[in-house]
Amino acid sequence: MWLKLIKPIDKLIDGISMYRLLLYYLLGLLAAAIVFSSIGVMNYNGFEIGISAGVLVGACWVINKIFASIFNAPTNPESSILTGLILALVIPPTFNNFGFLFMLAASGLAIASKYILTIRYKHIFNPAAIAIVLTALGPRQSASWWVGTAAMLPLVIIGGILVMRKIRRESMVIMFLVTTTAATALFATIGGASALTSLREMALTSSAFFLGFVMLTEPYTSPTTLTKQLWYAAIVGVLLTPQTHIGHYYTSPEVALIIGNLFAYVVSSKTKLFPILREKIEIAANTFEFRFMSQQKLAYEPGQYMEWTLPHDNTDDRGARRWFTLASSPTENSIKIGVKFYDKGSSYKDAMLTMDQNTPIVASQLAGDFVMPKDTAEKLVFIAGGIGVTPFRSMIKYLIDMNQERSVRMLYSARSHEGFAYKDVFEEARRKLGINTMYVTSRNSTTKAMPHTIPGPITGKLITRVIPDYADCMFYISGTRPMVEDIQEALEQLHVPLHRIKVDFFQGYA
Repeated sequence: MWLKLIKPIDKLIDGISMYRLLLYYLLGLLAAAIVFSSIGVMNYNGFEIGISAGVLVGACWVINKIFASIFNAPTNPESSILTGLILALVIPPTFNNFGFLFMLAASGLAIASKYILTIRYKHIFNPAAIAIVLTALGPRQSASWWVGTAAMLPLVIIGGILVMRKIRRESMVIMFLVTTTAATALFATIGGASALTSLREMALTSSAFFLGFVMLTEPYTSPTTLTKQLWYAAIVGVLLTPQTHIGHYYTSPEVALIIGNLFAYVVSSKTKLFPILREKIEIAANTFEFRFMSQQKLAYEPGQYMEWTLPHDNTDDRGARRWFTLASSPTENSIKIGVKFYDKGSSYKDAMLTMDQNTPIVASQLAGDFVMPKDTAEKLVFIAGGIGVTPFRSMIKYLIDMNQERSVRMLYSARSHEGFAYKDVFEEARRKLGINTMYVTSRNSTTKAMPHTIPGPITGKLITRVIPDYADCMFYISGTRPMVEDIQEALEQLHVPLHRIKVDFFQGYA
Protein backbone atom coordinates (compact mmCIF):
# COMPACT_ATOMS: atom_id res chain seq x y z
CA MET A 1 0.00 0.00 0.00
CA TRP A 2 2.78 2.41 0.98
CA LEU A 3 4.66 1.73 -2.26
CA LYS A 4 1.58 2.53 -4.35
CA LEU A 5 1.10 5.83 -2.53
CA ILE A 6 4.66 7.04 -3.09
CA LYS A 7 5.07 5.86 -6.68
CA PRO A 8 3.80 9.20 -8.11
CA ILE A 9 6.36 11.04 -5.97
CA ASP A 10 9.15 8.74 -7.09
CA LYS A 11 8.18 9.19 -10.73
CA LEU A 12 8.26 12.96 -10.32
CA ILE A 13 11.76 13.10 -8.85
CA ASP A 14 13.42 10.12 -10.53
CA GLY A 15 14.86 12.02 -13.47
CA ILE A 16 16.67 14.72 -11.53
CA SER A 17 19.69 14.68 -9.25
CA MET A 18 19.39 15.27 -5.53
CA TYR A 19 21.39 18.48 -5.73
CA ARG A 20 19.39 19.89 -8.61
CA LEU A 21 16.14 19.05 -6.80
CA LEU A 22 17.43 20.86 -3.73
CA LEU A 23 18.38 23.84 -5.89
CA TYR A 24 14.84 24.14 -7.28
CA TYR A 25 13.37 23.68 -3.80
CA LEU A 26 15.42 26.51 -2.31
CA LEU A 27 14.72 28.81 -5.26
CA GLY A 28 11.03 28.03 -4.90
CA LEU A 29 11.07 28.97 -1.21
CA LEU A 30 12.75 32.30 -1.99
CA ALA A 31 10.29 33.03 -4.80
CA ALA A 32 7.37 32.22 -2.49
CA ALA A 33 8.80 34.48 0.21
CA ILE A 34 9.02 37.36 -2.26
CA VAL A 35 5.37 36.81 -3.28
CA PHE A 36 4.26 36.57 0.34
CA SER A 37 6.07 39.80 1.17
CA SER A 38 4.19 41.61 -1.60
CA ILE A 39 0.87 40.77 0.09
CA GLY A 40 2.10 41.62 3.57
CA VAL A 41 2.48 38.06 4.88
CA MET A 42 6.24 38.23 5.43
CA ASN A 43 8.06 40.65 7.72
CA TYR A 44 10.74 41.40 5.14
CA ASN A 45 10.69 43.39 1.93
CA GLY A 46 10.57 41.21 -1.20
CA PHE A 47 13.12 43.35 -3.02
CA GLU A 48 15.55 43.00 -0.12
CA ILE A 49 14.99 39.22 -0.03
CA GLY A 50 15.95 39.01 -3.70
CA ILE A 51 18.98 41.27 -3.34
CA SER A 52 20.15 39.40 -0.24
CA ALA A 53 19.91 36.06 -2.06
CA GLY A 54 21.84 37.50 -5.02
CA VAL A 55 24.61 38.84 -2.79
CA LEU A 56 24.98 35.60 -0.83
CA VAL A 57 24.91 33.32 -3.88
CA GLY A 58 27.28 35.55 -5.83
CA ALA A 59 29.70 35.85 -2.92
CA CYS A 60 29.71 32.09 -2.32
CA TRP A 61 30.31 31.39 -6.00
CA VAL A 62 33.22 33.86 -6.31
CA ILE A 63 34.83 32.81 -3.02
CA ASN A 64 34.54 29.14 -3.98
CA LYS A 65 36.35 29.85 -7.26
CA ILE A 66 39.14 31.58 -5.34
CA PHE A 67 39.58 28.76 -2.83
CA ALA A 68 39.41 26.09 -5.54
CA SER A 69 42.20 27.91 -7.38
CA ILE A 70 44.33 28.23 -4.25
CA PHE A 71 43.90 24.57 -3.28
CA ASN A 72 44.00 23.33 -6.88
CA ALA A 73 40.72 21.50 -6.33
CA PRO A 74 37.97 20.66 -8.86
CA THR A 75 35.27 23.33 -8.72
CA ASN A 76 31.65 22.45 -8.08
CA PRO A 77 29.60 25.63 -8.60
CA GLU A 78 26.38 23.81 -7.74
CA SER A 79 27.56 23.27 -4.18
CA SER A 80 28.48 26.93 -3.61
CA ILE A 81 25.14 28.10 -5.04
CA LEU A 82 23.24 25.79 -2.68
CA THR A 83 25.20 27.13 0.27
CA GLY A 84 24.36 30.70 -0.72
CA LEU A 85 20.66 29.91 -1.06
CA ILE A 86 20.54 28.22 2.35
CA LEU A 87 22.19 31.24 3.93
CA ALA A 88 19.67 33.49 2.17
CA LEU A 89 16.82 31.67 3.91
CA VAL A 90 18.25 31.91 7.42
CA ILE A 91 20.10 35.27 7.45
CA PRO A 92 17.81 38.31 7.76
CA PRO A 93 17.67 40.23 4.45
CA THR A 94 18.51 43.59 5.94
CA PHE A 95 21.00 46.14 4.63
CA ASN A 96 21.85 48.24 7.66
CA ASN A 97 25.43 49.19 8.56
CA PHE A 98 26.31 45.62 9.42
CA GLY A 99 23.94 43.59 7.24
CA PHE A 100 25.97 43.63 4.02
CA LEU A 101 29.25 42.89 5.81
CA PHE A 102 27.55 40.10 7.74
CA MET A 103 26.44 38.49 4.46
CA LEU A 104 29.94 38.65 3.02
CA ALA A 105 31.44 37.27 6.22
CA ALA A 106 28.94 34.40 6.35
CA SER A 107 29.60 33.54 2.69
CA GLY A 108 33.36 33.58 3.18
CA LEU A 109 33.28 31.46 6.31
CA ALA A 110 30.86 28.94 4.81
CA ILE A 111 33.02 28.33 1.74
CA ALA A 112 36.28 28.48 3.68
CA SER A 113 35.03 25.74 6.01
CA LYS A 114 34.91 23.33 3.07
CA TYR A 115 38.61 23.83 2.40
CA ILE A 116 40.13 24.70 5.79
CA LEU A 117 38.04 22.95 8.46
CA THR A 118 38.82 19.55 6.98
CA ILE A 119 40.62 16.37 7.91
CA ARG A 120 41.85 14.11 5.12
CA TYR A 121 40.03 16.23 2.53
CA LYS A 122 36.67 15.85 4.32
CA HIS A 123 34.96 18.91 5.71
CA ILE A 124 33.50 18.41 9.17
CA PHE A 125 30.72 20.95 9.55
CA ASN A 126 27.69 21.91 7.53
CA PRO A 127 29.04 25.04 5.79
CA ALA A 128 26.01 27.26 6.43
CA ALA A 129 25.73 26.18 10.08
CA ILE A 130 29.38 26.76 10.96
CA ALA A 131 29.30 30.13 9.19
CA ILE A 132 26.31 31.21 11.28
CA VAL A 133 28.01 30.07 14.49
CA LEU A 134 31.22 31.93 13.72
CA THR A 135 29.56 35.15 12.55
CA ALA A 136 27.45 35.17 15.71
CA LEU A 137 30.68 35.86 17.58
CA GLY A 138 30.81 39.26 15.87
CA PRO A 139 28.78 42.36 16.80
CA ARG A 140 25.12 43.19 16.24
CA GLN A 141 24.07 40.51 13.77
CA SER A 142 22.97 36.88 13.84
CA ALA A 143 20.84 34.44 11.88
CA SER A 144 17.09 34.73 12.35
CA TRP A 145 16.04 31.53 10.54
CA TRP A 146 13.28 33.63 8.99
CA VAL A 147 12.21 30.75 6.72
CA GLY A 148 10.63 29.19 9.81
CA THR A 149 7.28 30.97 9.64
CA ALA A 150 3.70 29.74 9.45
CA ALA A 151 3.29 31.09 5.91
CA MET A 152 6.34 29.22 4.62
CA LEU A 153 5.68 25.99 6.55
CA PRO A 154 3.51 24.16 3.96
CA LEU A 155 6.05 24.80 1.19
CA VAL A 156 8.98 23.84 3.43
CA ILE A 157 7.27 20.53 4.25
CA ILE A 158 6.12 19.67 0.72
CA GLY A 159 9.49 20.35 -0.88
CA GLY A 160 11.30 18.80 2.06
CA ILE A 161 9.42 15.54 1.65
CA LEU A 162 10.55 15.37 -1.99
CA VAL A 163 14.19 15.92 -0.98
CA MET A 164 13.94 13.45 1.88
CA ARG A 165 12.46 10.79 -0.38
CA LYS A 166 15.02 11.43 -3.09
CA ILE A 167 17.96 10.70 -0.81
CA ARG A 168 16.23 7.94 1.14
CA ARG A 169 16.71 9.66 4.49
CA GLU A 170 13.12 9.24 5.69
CA SER A 171 14.07 7.34 8.85
CA MET A 172 16.64 9.96 9.85
CA VAL A 173 14.32 12.92 9.37
CA ILE A 174 11.43 11.20 11.13
CA MET A 175 13.70 10.33 14.08
CA PHE A 176 14.82 13.97 14.25
CA LEU A 177 11.27 15.36 14.20
CA VAL A 178 9.97 12.81 16.72
CA THR A 179 12.90 13.43 19.06
CA THR A 180 12.71 17.22 18.97
CA THR A 181 8.91 17.09 19.42
CA ALA A 182 9.16 14.76 22.41
CA ALA A 183 12.02 16.72 23.97
CA THR A 184 10.19 20.04 23.50
CA ALA A 185 7.06 18.70 25.21
CA LEU A 186 9.04 17.06 28.01
CA PHE A 187 11.23 20.09 28.80
CA ALA A 188 8.22 22.43 28.69
CA THR A 189 6.33 20.24 31.15
CA ILE A 190 9.32 19.99 33.50
CA GLY A 191 9.75 23.77 33.38
CA GLY A 192 6.09 24.40 34.18
CA ALA A 193 5.22 25.77 30.73
CA SER A 194 2.44 24.66 28.42
CA ALA A 195 3.60 21.72 26.32
CA LEU A 196 0.91 22.46 23.72
CA THR A 197 2.03 26.07 23.34
CA SER A 198 5.66 25.04 23.03
CA LEU A 199 4.82 22.47 20.37
CA ARG A 200 2.77 25.00 18.42
CA GLU A 201 5.68 27.43 18.44
CA MET A 202 8.07 24.68 17.39
CA ALA A 203 5.91 23.75 14.41
CA LEU A 204 4.94 27.21 13.18
CA THR A 205 7.78 29.55 14.06
CA SER A 206 10.95 27.49 14.45
CA SER A 207 13.74 26.22 12.23
CA ALA A 208 12.95 22.55 12.88
CA PHE A 209 11.49 21.56 9.51
CA PHE A 210 13.90 23.50 7.31
CA LEU A 211 16.89 22.33 9.32
CA GLY A 212 15.65 18.73 9.30
CA PHE A 213 14.88 18.48 5.59
CA VAL A 214 17.72 20.58 4.19
CA MET A 215 20.69 20.81 6.55
CA LEU A 216 20.47 17.71 8.73
CA THR A 217 20.44 15.52 5.62
CA GLU A 218 23.47 17.14 3.96
CA PRO A 219 25.43 14.05 2.82
CA TYR A 220 28.96 15.26 3.51
CA THR A 221 28.35 16.04 7.19
CA SER A 222 25.90 13.30 8.21
CA PRO A 223 26.56 9.61 8.91
CA THR A 224 26.47 7.14 6.05
CA THR A 225 24.73 4.14 7.61
CA LEU A 226 21.25 3.89 9.11
CA THR A 227 21.95 3.18 12.79
CA LYS A 228 24.42 6.04 13.02
CA GLN A 229 22.02 8.32 11.16
CA LEU A 230 19.33 7.65 13.75
CA TRP A 231 21.67 8.48 16.63
CA TYR A 232 22.79 11.63 14.84
CA ALA A 233 19.19 12.71 14.26
CA ALA A 234 18.28 12.09 17.89
CA ILE A 235 21.25 14.12 19.18
CA VAL A 236 20.43 17.11 16.99
CA GLY A 237 16.72 16.78 17.81
CA VAL A 238 17.32 17.02 21.55
CA LEU A 239 19.81 19.86 21.22
CA LEU A 240 17.45 21.84 19.00
CA THR A 241 14.87 22.36 21.73
CA PRO A 242 14.98 25.92 23.12
CA GLN A 243 15.23 24.66 26.71
CA THR A 244 18.46 22.71 26.11
CA HIS A 245 21.48 24.36 27.68
CA ILE A 246 24.97 23.62 28.92
CA GLY A 247 25.44 25.62 32.09
CA HIS A 248 24.20 29.11 31.25
CA TYR A 249 24.72 28.62 27.51
CA TYR A 250 21.58 27.73 25.53
CA THR A 251 21.92 25.95 22.24
CA SER A 252 20.64 27.26 18.90
CA PRO A 253 19.74 25.48 15.66
CA GLU A 254 23.18 26.00 14.17
CA VAL A 255 24.98 24.92 17.35
CA ALA A 256 22.80 21.80 17.61
CA LEU A 257 23.71 20.90 14.05
CA ILE A 258 27.47 21.37 14.33
CA ILE A 259 27.53 19.27 17.52
CA GLY A 260 25.72 16.61 15.51
CA ASN A 261 28.29 17.08 12.72
CA LEU A 262 31.08 16.35 15.19
CA PHE A 263 29.36 13.10 16.17
CA ALA A 264 28.87 12.22 12.49
CA TYR A 265 32.52 12.82 11.73
CA VAL A 266 33.68 10.58 14.57
CA VAL A 267 31.47 7.64 13.58
CA SER A 268 31.54 7.93 9.77
CA SER A 269 33.89 7.18 6.93
CA LYS A 270 36.44 9.92 6.25
CA THR A 271 37.14 8.81 2.70
CA LYS A 272 37.81 11.21 -0.15
CA LEU A 273 39.78 9.97 -3.13
CA PHE A 274 41.15 11.47 -6.33
CA PRO A 275 41.32 8.28 -8.41
CA ILE A 276 42.96 8.00 -11.82
CA LEU A 277 41.22 6.18 -14.65
CA ARG A 278 43.23 3.21 -15.92
CA GLU A 279 40.83 1.26 -18.10
CA LYS A 280 37.40 1.59 -19.67
CA ILE A 281 36.02 -1.77 -20.84
CA GLU A 282 32.68 -2.67 -22.42
CA ILE A 283 31.25 -5.50 -20.33
CA ALA A 284 27.74 -5.73 -21.81
CA ALA A 285 25.60 -3.95 -24.39
CA ASN A 286 26.11 -0.20 -23.85
CA THR A 287 27.60 -0.96 -20.44
CA PHE A 288 31.16 -0.11 -19.45
CA GLU A 289 33.35 -0.88 -16.48
CA PHE A 290 35.60 1.97 -15.33
CA ARG A 291 38.71 0.86 -13.46
CA PHE A 292 40.48 3.39 -11.27
CA MET A 293 43.67 3.36 -9.27
CA SER A 294 44.14 5.37 -6.10
CA GLN A 295 47.19 6.16 -4.00
CA GLN A 296 45.08 5.63 -0.89
CA LYS A 297 43.81 2.13 -0.10
CA LEU A 298 40.05 2.11 0.19
CA ALA A 299 38.49 0.05 2.97
CA TYR A 300 34.84 -0.82 2.38
CA GLU A 301 32.26 -3.56 2.58
CA PRO A 302 31.03 -5.30 -0.58
CA GLY A 303 27.82 -3.60 -1.71
CA GLN A 304 28.64 -0.05 -0.58
CA TYR A 305 28.63 2.98 -2.85
CA MET A 306 30.37 6.34 -3.24
CA GLU A 307 29.55 9.76 -4.63
CA TRP A 308 31.50 10.56 -7.78
CA THR A 309 31.97 14.21 -8.75
CA LEU A 310 33.00 14.82 -12.37
CA PRO A 311 33.31 18.55 -13.16
CA HIS A 312 32.49 19.24 -16.81
CA ASP A 313 31.30 22.00 -19.09
CA ASN A 314 27.63 22.65 -19.89
CA THR A 315 26.33 20.64 -16.96
CA ASP A 316 22.67 19.73 -17.44
CA ASP A 317 19.85 19.46 -14.91
CA ARG A 318 21.16 16.15 -13.63
CA GLY A 319 24.29 17.77 -12.26
CA ALA A 320 27.97 16.90 -11.90
CA ARG A 321 27.60 14.27 -9.18
CA ARG A 322 26.42 10.66 -9.19
CA TRP A 323 26.17 7.80 -6.72
CA PHE A 324 27.79 4.63 -8.06
CA THR A 325 27.96 1.30 -6.25
CA LEU A 326 31.45 -0.16 -6.19
CA ALA A 327 31.54 -3.19 -8.46
CA SER A 328 34.98 -4.12 -7.20
CA SER A 329 35.67 -6.29 -4.18
CA PRO A 330 37.78 -5.03 -1.25
CA THR A 331 40.14 -7.87 -2.17
CA GLU A 332 41.00 -6.23 -5.52
CA ASN A 333 43.61 -3.56 -6.12
CA SER A 334 41.55 -1.36 -8.41
CA ILE A 335 38.27 0.46 -7.80
CA LYS A 336 35.60 -0.53 -10.33
CA ILE A 337 32.23 0.93 -11.22
CA GLY A 338 29.82 -0.34 -13.86
CA VAL A 339 27.89 2.24 -15.85
CA LYS A 340 25.02 1.87 -18.32
CA PHE A 341 24.83 4.36 -21.19
CA TYR A 342 21.74 5.41 -23.10
CA ASP A 343 20.90 7.37 -26.24
CA LYS A 344 20.60 11.12 -25.64
CA GLY A 345 22.54 10.75 -22.43
CA SER A 346 23.25 13.30 -19.74
CA SER A 347 26.18 15.69 -19.81
CA TYR A 348 27.70 13.64 -16.98
CA LYS A 349 27.59 10.38 -18.95
CA ASP A 350 28.93 12.14 -22.04
CA ALA A 351 31.86 13.39 -19.96
CA MET A 352 32.48 9.87 -18.65
CA LEU A 353 32.73 8.47 -22.16
CA THR A 354 35.42 10.99 -23.09
CA MET A 355 37.40 10.93 -19.85
CA ASP A 356 41.00 9.71 -19.69
CA GLN A 357 43.74 9.40 -17.06
CA ASN A 358 44.12 13.18 -16.95
CA THR A 359 40.46 13.85 -16.21
CA PRO A 360 39.94 14.96 -12.59
CA ILE A 361 37.27 13.04 -10.71
CA VAL A 362 36.53 12.89 -6.97
CA ALA A 363 35.15 9.86 -5.11
CA SER A 364 33.82 10.48 -1.61
CA GLN A 365 31.01 9.68 0.79
CA LEU A 366 31.56 5.93 1.14
CA ALA A 367 28.16 4.77 2.36
CA GLY A 368 25.46 2.14 2.34
CA ASP A 369 23.81 -0.61 4.40
CA PHE A 370 23.28 -2.86 1.39
CA VAL A 371 25.85 -5.37 2.64
CA MET A 372 25.81 -9.03 3.48
CA PRO A 373 24.76 -10.07 7.00
CA LYS A 374 27.38 -11.03 9.54
CA ASP A 375 25.70 -14.41 10.01
CA THR A 376 27.27 -16.56 7.30
CA ALA A 377 24.59 -19.23 7.78
CA GLU A 378 21.87 -16.88 6.52
CA LYS A 379 20.25 -17.97 3.25
CA LEU A 380 20.56 -15.15 0.71
CA VAL A 381 18.73 -14.42 -2.52
CA PHE A 382 20.14 -11.70 -4.78
CA ILE A 383 17.77 -10.19 -7.36
CA ALA A 384 19.41 -7.85 -9.88
CA GLY A 385 18.08 -5.82 -12.77
CA GLY A 386 20.48 -4.56 -15.44
CA ILE A 387 23.39 -2.56 -14.08
CA GLY A 388 21.89 -3.01 -10.61
CA VAL A 389 24.04 -6.14 -10.55
CA THR A 390 27.14 -4.17 -9.48
CA PRO A 391 26.78 -4.67 -5.69
CA PHE A 392 26.34 -8.40 -6.27
CA ARG A 393 29.46 -8.54 -8.41
CA SER A 394 31.31 -6.98 -5.46
CA MET A 395 29.83 -9.42 -2.95
CA ILE A 396 30.33 -12.55 -5.04
CA LYS A 397 33.87 -11.64 -6.06
CA TYR A 398 34.64 -11.11 -2.36
CA LEU A 399 33.26 -14.57 -1.51
CA ILE A 400 35.38 -16.13 -4.25
CA ASP A 401 38.59 -14.41 -3.16
CA MET A 402 37.99 -15.22 0.50
CA ASN A 403 36.88 -18.77 -0.36
CA GLN A 404 33.85 -18.13 1.84
CA GLU A 405 30.93 -20.48 1.31
CA ARG A 406 27.46 -19.04 1.81
CA SER A 407 24.00 -20.09 0.70
CA VAL A 408 23.52 -17.62 -2.16
CA ARG A 409 21.22 -17.79 -5.18
CA MET A 410 20.82 -15.00 -7.69
CA LEU A 411 18.17 -14.02 -10.23
CA TYR A 412 19.73 -11.63 -12.72
CA SER A 413 17.36 -9.92 -15.15
CA ALA A 414 18.18 -8.17 -18.42
CA ARG A 415 16.30 -7.48 -21.61
CA SER A 416 18.46 -9.83 -23.65
CA HIS A 417 21.52 -12.06 -23.36
CA GLU A 418 23.71 -9.18 -24.53
CA GLY A 419 22.72 -7.17 -21.45
CA PHE A 420 24.29 -9.47 -18.84
CA ALA A 421 27.52 -8.15 -17.30
CA TYR A 422 30.11 -9.93 -15.14
CA LYS A 423 29.06 -13.42 -16.24
CA ASP A 424 32.66 -14.57 -15.84
CA VAL A 425 32.57 -13.79 -12.11
CA PHE A 426 29.20 -15.42 -11.56
CA GLU A 427 30.15 -18.57 -13.45
CA GLU A 428 33.41 -18.80 -11.49
CA ALA A 429 31.33 -18.60 -8.30
CA ARG A 430 29.11 -21.39 -9.62
CA ARG A 431 32.14 -23.64 -10.14
CA LYS A 432 34.04 -22.81 -6.95
CA LEU A 433 31.32 -22.05 -4.39
CA GLY A 434 28.14 -23.52 -5.81
CA ILE A 435 26.48 -20.09 -6.09
CA ASN A 436 23.66 -20.54 -8.57
CA THR A 437 22.90 -17.60 -10.89
CA MET A 438 19.81 -17.79 -13.09
CA TYR A 439 19.79 -15.35 -16.01
CA VAL A 440 16.27 -14.02 -16.60
CA THR A 441 15.59 -12.50 -20.03
CA SER A 442 12.58 -10.30 -20.61
CA ARG A 443 12.68 -10.63 -24.39
CA ASN A 444 14.14 -12.98 -27.00
CA SER A 445 17.78 -12.60 -27.95
CA THR A 446 19.30 -12.94 -31.40
CA THR A 447 22.23 -14.92 -30.01
CA LYS A 448 22.45 -18.54 -29.02
CA ALA A 449 20.66 -19.29 -25.78
CA MET A 450 22.82 -19.23 -22.65
CA PRO A 451 22.90 -22.00 -20.08
CA HIS A 452 21.00 -21.35 -16.84
CA THR A 453 18.63 -18.95 -18.61
CA ILE A 454 14.89 -18.68 -17.98
CA PRO A 455 12.27 -16.35 -19.46
CA GLY A 456 11.16 -13.40 -17.42
CA PRO A 457 10.08 -11.11 -15.98
CA ILE A 458 10.83 -11.78 -12.33
CA THR A 459 7.52 -12.21 -10.53
CA GLY A 460 6.29 -13.73 -7.31
CA LYS A 461 5.31 -16.85 -9.24
CA LEU A 462 8.81 -17.21 -10.65
CA ILE A 463 10.37 -16.69 -7.22
CA THR A 464 8.27 -19.44 -5.63
CA ARG A 465 9.20 -21.78 -8.49
CA VAL A 466 12.99 -21.33 -8.44
CA ILE A 467 13.36 -20.46 -4.71
CA PRO A 468 10.97 -22.93 -3.05
CA ASP A 469 12.36 -22.14 0.42
CA TYR A 470 11.92 -18.37 -0.10
CA ALA A 471 10.24 -17.99 3.31
CA ASP A 472 13.57 -18.83 4.98
CA CYS A 473 15.64 -16.40 2.89
CA MET A 474 16.92 -12.86 3.14
CA PHE A 475 16.27 -10.99 -0.12
CA TYR A 476 18.56 -8.35 -1.63
CA ILE A 477 17.07 -6.39 -4.58
CA SER A 478 19.02 -3.96 -6.75
CA GLY A 479 18.02 -2.25 -9.99
CA THR A 480 15.85 0.54 -11.30
CA ARG A 481 13.32 1.99 -8.89
CA PRO A 482 10.27 0.52 -10.70
CA MET A 483 11.88 -2.92 -10.84
CA VAL A 484 12.82 -2.82 -7.15
CA GLU A 485 9.35 -1.67 -6.10
CA ASP A 486 7.59 -4.31 -8.22
CA ILE A 487 9.64 -7.11 -6.65
CA GLN A 488 9.12 -5.64 -3.19
CA GLU A 489 5.37 -5.79 -3.75
CA ALA A 490 5.63 -9.37 -5.02
CA LEU A 491 7.57 -10.43 -1.92
CA GLU A 492 5.14 -8.68 0.38
CA GLN A 493 2.29 -10.56 -1.30
CA LEU A 494 4.24 -13.75 -0.53
CA HIS A 495 4.26 -12.59 3.12
CA VAL A 496 8.02 -12.14 3.27
CA PRO A 497 8.59 -9.84 6.29
CA LEU A 498 9.88 -6.35 5.52
CA HIS A 499 12.94 -6.89 7.69
CA ARG A 500 13.88 -9.80 5.39
CA ILE A 501 14.01 -7.51 2.34
CA LYS A 502 16.91 -5.15 1.64
CA VAL A 503 16.66 -2.86 -1.35
CA ASP A 504 19.02 -0.76 -3.39
CA PHE A 505 18.31 1.14 -6.56
CA PHE A 506 20.21 3.23 -9.03
CA GLN A 507 18.88 6.59 -10.13
CA GLY A 508 18.88 5.70 -13.79
CA TYR A 509 20.25 9.02 -15.02
CA ALA A 510 21.00 8.58 -18.71
